[in-house]
Amino acid sequence: MAPSVAQDPIPQPEIQVKQAYDQNTHQGYHYAQYLPVYDNVTFFPPTEPFEVIDKGILADKTKPHLFATNDPKVVITKLAPRIGTEIQGLQLSQLSDVQRNELALLIAERGVVVFRGQDFKDIGPEKQKAFGEYFGRLHIHPTGAHVQDHLEFHNIYLGPDNLTRAQRKSTRLTTTGYHSDVSYEHQPPAITILTLLQVPSTGGDTGWVSQVAAYERLSPPIQRLLDGLRAEHSGYPQAEGAAREGKHVRRAPVISRHPIVRVHPATGEKALFVNPGFTKRIEGLKEEESDALLKLLFTHISHGQDLQVRVKWDDRTVALWDNRITAHTAISDYDVTNPAEGLRHGFRITTLGEKPTGVDGLESVW
Repeated sequence: MAPSVAQDPIPQPEIQVKQAYDQNTHQGYHYAQYLPVYDNVTFFPPTEPFEVIDKGILADKTKPHLFATNDPKVVITKLAPRIGTEIQGLQLSQLSDVQRNELALLIAERGVVVFRGQDFKDIGPEKQKAFGEYFGRLHIHPTGAHVQDHLEFHNIYLGPDNLTRAQRKSTRLTTTGYHSDVSYEHQPPAITILTLLQVPSTGGDTGWVSQVAAYERLSPPIQRLLDGLRAEHSGYPQAEGAAREGKHVRRAPVISRHPIVRVHPATGEKALFVNPGFTKRIEGLKEEESDALLKLLFTHISHGQDLQVRVKWDDRTVALWDNRITAHTAISDYDVTNPAEGLRHGFRITTLGEKPTGVDGLESVW
């Protein structure tokens, strides 16, 4: 794929922004500049193919600059055997390029890396954006709320003055829904950085599942079957749902057919690349066959607690994960209408990855 220039919007009238929160509810809120808004006019053309060099490829596999700091305050702990690492005593905002490369490789190996005691939320949008851009081109969500003047910051917000996220799941028995962010994109996300600015007193955790471990758990005949298949990931339901809610759709929805088994460019590991959020059918199979196989995989991903990790947030925690080898879910188990519990607010910075490649060079098509 030939490289392309950065994604630029089609020329538009002056940007109009609609607030997605009640201003009176947040008088004196220290992070008011990060509250959710919707830009109602900007429209982007389809994303053109571009080259990606995964920073993890550049790293020393032993990660000496990340692990061997000789600083007793640095504590690195596995959260679960197959997924999740927690780091205390290192500031993301102060990492060198060599350390960032090693971090990219660690994220690829462990799925999600959680940093505690961070100053990241206080370094300002430009430095936050620059940190994300080190790992790749930043994604602009086609429908979601964002931060004023920063379309690249996807807003995470659920409070008593904005119940949209809760209402979408109000007809279901559970609020959990495993997904890999916007996997319908032709070049889906690689590393995502999530910072929470305010959290409930309890609840609001995030769960992740290792798609590498999920693939390895399958029997060899099923692995061989999946190795040669692609699945359709669609952005249309999300765009249509946003339009029904009166939200602006800033890029036309797309459909991509990605390999069901994806090979990570930095580790060479195989991972399932399907998720209940966006994967709709398996290419080349009859309808009943596709439905049955996807149901098997979705149940495997969602129910496999021995493949998962659950992380409790505080307002100085930053989580970084690899969308190519994990699926995740918010756990909205707190009472959003109770002022003592009910506000979860943060922002997500997401980098776009390479065109997915599967086993024996099987590539995505669209």
